[in-house]
Amino acid sequence: MGKWHYGVVLDAGSSGTRVHVYRWLDNAIALKESGKHDLQTLPEIKTKSSWVKKIHPGVSTFADRPEEIGPQHLAELLEFARDIVPEDAIKETPFFLLATAGMRLVDDIKQRLLLDHVCSYARENYDFALPDCNVHIQVIPGVTEGLYGWVATNYLLGSFNSPDSHDHGKNHHTYGFLDMGGASAQIAFAPNATESEKHANDLTLLRLRNIDGSTQEHRVFVTSWLEFGVREARRRYLDALKNAIGADNVKEFPDPCLPAGLRTTLDGKPLEGDTERYLLGTGRFDECMRGTYPLLDKNAACLDEPCLLHGVHVPAIDFDVNHFVGISEYWHTTHEVFEMGHTDKAYDFNTYQHRVEAFCSQDWESIELGISEHKWGKKLDHELAYEVCFKASWIINVLHDGIGVPRVGLEPTSSSSINGTKEVLAHGKGFLDPFQAVNKIDSTEVSWTLGKMVLYAASQVPVEVEEALPVGFGSNVAGVPSDFQYPSAELFPSPQVLHNETWQDTLFDGGSSRRIPGFILFVFIIVVASFFLCGRSRRLRLYQRVRNLFQRGHSSQGQRKRKASGAVKPSFFGTHSPSYERILEEGAQDIELGGSDSSRSSFEHLSDTDSTAFLPLKRTPSWGQSSPSRLKFDHDNSSSATIGLGITATPGLSSIDRNGLVVRTESRDHLTPLALGPTTNGRRSRAPSPSRPHSHKSPSTTPLILHD
Repeated sequence: MGKWHYGVVLDAGSSGTRVHVYRWLDNAIALKESGKHDLQTLPEIKTKSSWVKKIHPGVSTFADRPEEIGPQHLAELLEFARDIVPEDAIKETPFFLLATAGMRLVDDIKQRLLLDHVCSYARENYDFALPDCNVHIQVIPGVTEGLYGWVATNYLLGSFNSPDSHDHGKNHHTYGFLDMGGASAQIAFAPNATESEKHANDLTLLRLRNIDGSTQEHRVFVTSWLEFGVREARRRYLDALKNAIGADNVKEFPDPCLPAGLRTTLDGKPLEGDTERYLLGTGRFDECMRGTYPLLDKNAACLDEPCLLHGVHVPAIDFDVNHFVGISEYWHTTHEVFEMGHTDKAYDFNTYQHRVEAFCSQDWESIELGISEHKWGKKLDHELAYEVCFKASWIINVLHDGIGVPRVGLEPTSSSSINGTKEVLAHGKGFLDPFQAVNKIDSTEVSWTLGKMVLYAASQVPVEVEEALPVGFGSNVAGVPSDFQYPSAELFPSPQVLHNETWQDTLFDGGSSRRIPGFILFVFIIVVASFFLCGRSRRLRLYQRVRNLFQRGHSSQGQRKRKASGAVKPSFFGTHSPSYERILEEGAQDIELGGSDSSRSSFEHLSDTDSTAFLPLKRTPSWGQSSPSRLKFDHDNSSSATIGLGITATPGLSSIDRNGLVVRTESRDHLTPLALGPTTNGRRSRAPSPSRPHSHKSPSTTPLILHD
């Protein structure tokens, strides 16, 4: 391993897939290069803007054609990553593909099939480290995505490494995180001390490791709202719009969220020729705001107070100490159009809403002219102009009526005058406004994929004590909770299950902690297997040798005691004069086959039904091949001795005639030996089966006996 470690993460979103390549120093080198004050810091993750590549569409579009995702989608991204990572580091570079909300909407069977194709393609064509596809290639829940985003934001702002420089009061130094994509929206923040204690069971424990081996622990609330991303919200809005108008013969649907005079298809696409039904923009932004408000579902039942959107529980947010950073659509919608180049200014509700209203109230011809003249920047094209008014109204409603962010510019707040990314880095105190939309911090894009890589890099820091708690996250309980999520399959406590470790690796790998007990288990399995395969005659000889050795080591008095006890050698090893008892099925007749000491030579009360159970069977060498239904295991007679599988032994019988019915019906290998026990007149009594008709019972009936 060289100086640098690398990691590759594919963010498989709803609209496209973006590959990120990261690197960090080997921990031994990082320790040497760090000063004493830098030892209790997390590994320093580096990336470049040229190490990011995004392609369209999203992986979910391959759900019905999974065999195409490799050559038509993954190949371009993985080739890009392979060109960046040095050749000698590729085999040690972990590869992750983590899908988000777009794939969460795909049914489970198609999800699994698609991810299996991703795994097989990556393994067959590339040498990146992919120890377990179930861990490295998966659809992550929204809460995991939100937690990774929270880690990335606080990592870039420096609140993990320099908490004193980000003191927001009330012993609070971290920032809240807001993310909105096309299909879902997430929130993650550390509540103040009062709320953390009140809602401790709702928090997630996050554990990180500094380069000196010390740990950091944070307790974060995180939740996600599926279908609250801008694309899914727009779909729900249009469904409500069509349902409100209702009539099937209506051709034109007025839409206040489109610029005046703009006509689009019902799904917001440009019109091409005549169409039966279309949207007509009216450019009424105030009506658009009122139309999108019901989508927040604020009236949903709240089973666990307090709640924000859609009846989802969220601890109360203290905006004096909880300062939020928003990415993705929070940035694109508020800055790429309406900030008009002023990207280092904090979000100001009053200024922002005036700019939105001014843009959306124009007719479509004026907007088209402004686009051609780059009046709002080069990023605003026709497609974005179709959507931006709806997106702006949705963002405003979510932030202020949904989450409750104070309306800076309209409502009094105690926020600082420090605004924007540049001031954060210059003053070292962070964002002190209730909300700030960002795209990059210190020239690094804020992406949840960075949070994933911070966790992975921290987990690779070696520890000197085995009792050190692992890196990852789970329920807010002490130690390692049962649902703890490790950053990689290599870190799981049972890698032979999750990492597909073979038994050869476990037994013979010199670095395995399970080598000695595994070797003992291996030898035991070989001995047992050899014992069963050696055959009855060899087992008998082995038994005799062991018995002889055992007898030589005991006194003659001990031998007399064994003879007096009447112990019988188990038939499993073979014996000269074993005795067996055959127990019939319930409902069959008790039949005694006469032996040398019995005068009974005929069957009593044998019906036609009973006789069918005694058709001759082919003898087989293995007792396990006979049908178990031909033996009745007696567990109810507690006064008699039982051996082996629980078949009750018949005492007092030592010689059995092998002539007769039993020889024709059952292999002797299928029967279990008898042990001597209490007797009654030389025979053990057994209660008749309750299912046997009374008319068939005979006081002289005895169990069917076979002598060998």
